[in-house]
Amino acid sequence: MSTTSQKHRNFVAEPMNDKPVTDLAGIGDVLGKRLEAKGFDKAYVVLGQFLILKKNRDLFVDWLKDLASANSKQAADCYQCLSDWCDEFL
Repeated sequence: MSTTSQKHRNFVAEPMNDKPVTDLAGIGDVLGKRLEAKGFDKAYVVLGQFLILKKNRDLFVDWLKDLASANSKQAADCYQCLSDWCDEFL
């Protein structure tokens, strides 16, 4: 099991509410701006896409790479963050 970042642990530790997209693990300022420009300005909007893709790792990672030019690590970190959050709260 790989270790998670502090950002990941902070995100998974509490309800999503109105968190900005940059609170997601793997999403920094540059990716955040790219996502916001495409309408994904809040973490819950990215969660919606995650759920639409049926929590499928490959589909979500490919979507994030295509939409925001995320690299594999960024996309995988974001996927794991949302997956763990869902395990905790859904």
